[in-house]
Amino acid sequence: MLRTQYVRSLRSVRAYSSTKTGSVLSTKSVQTIQGIEKFPTNSTIFSLIQPTGKIHLGNYLGAIRSWKDLSEIESEGTRYLFGTADLHAITVPKQAQQLKQYRVEAIASLIASGLDVTKCTLFHQSSVPEHTELNWYLTTITSMGMLNRMTQWKSKANQEESSSIFEEKVLEKTKAGLLCYPVLQAADILIYRSTHVPVGDDQSQHLELTRNIASSFNHVFGKDYFPIPKTLLTPAKKILSLRNPSKKMSKSDPDQNSCVYVTESPDEIAKKIRKATTDSIQGKLYYDPEQRPGVSNLINIISGLTRKSIDDTVTDLQWVKDHKQLKDQVTELLVEEFNPKRHLYEQLLNDKPYLDKICREGTDKAREIASVNIGQIRALIGLD
Repeated sequence: MLRTQYVRSLRSVRAYSSTKTGSVLSTKSVQTIQGIEKFPTNSTIFSLIQPTGKIHLGNYLGAIRSWKDLSEIESEGTRYLFGTADLHAITVPKQAQQLKQYRVEAIASLIASGLDVTKCTLFHQSSVPEHTELNWYLTTITSMGMLNRMTQWKSKANQEESSSIFEEKVLEKTKAGLLCYPVLQAADILIYRSTHVPVGDDQSQHLELTRNIASSFNHVFGKDYFPIPKTLLTPAKKILSLRNPSKKMSKSDPDQNSCVYVTESPDEIAKKIRKATTDSIQGKLYYDPEQRPGVSNLINIISGLTRKSIDDTVTDLQWVKDHKQLKDQVTELLVEEFNPKRHLYEQLLNDKPYLDKICREGTDKAREIASVNIGQIRALIGLD
């Protein structure tokens, strides 16, 4: 009898999620980071980044600098939790020693990029087992249809955007972890009952899924336990590959001249920017991502570094007469922004005991919150 009621409840919540949550919440739960002066009392701001080693320019402008800005907003009772999504990182297998090193480098990069450990909590996702426990509970109420509609697993599995997990050839080539990791991402957010999640626009779809899952849980178990987290979109536009501006900047790009790292020397930065793809158009500088993707990408970078709009950036750059002057300006701004961060990063890597201490303290603070919440979640489900 109870099993029948539970199945009926799940059917009703899936209908509820598809007809109500996706359309209603999407218009109310997204805002940009710019202009936020204060959060509501007792808010929880949460976000993770995959530990892929050193942080590149796209990571910095798309996430890390915004984390720093947000953590400096003083709001009563508000908590800031940031860290590495090391469990997500293993959806693409890595050598154990490589992953271990990446985790260290990621924490060092976060601190070097400006995060103040007295204002936020830094930790590794895998060090808080409540993430994976909640992941299972949420998996039981998440439909395969929802997961199939996610687009990132398709790109990571080298599938077409129109592909479906229900196609035999796709099913055979796709690992379950790659398909299901958005549920773990939802668990990461919800285990802290997070109210706001800063992300780039490429993660907006996953945050909508998280809201759907939170609403599903609340509906199934008859209580508004999880807050519906808001998406905080970072103001910086997506930074594209320096060598191929038809795709985003990525550490995995085989052409390493396509990617600039926060930790690179002035000479390394200058060399990569000199090799950046532009075009053959001469004369007045203007922004046109379709016709001038390379030049527009460089303008995006300047806009992100100076915190100015694209229009204001283009106006400021009217003195630029050729591509060399534009690249020189990009180089100058990057060196000025990253040089002190590179020196701090090198110091931190030589002080592993300090990094270990930061992670231990962060784990303790995170688990203090997560252990209370998982106890309440077990009770709602009937496991405690």
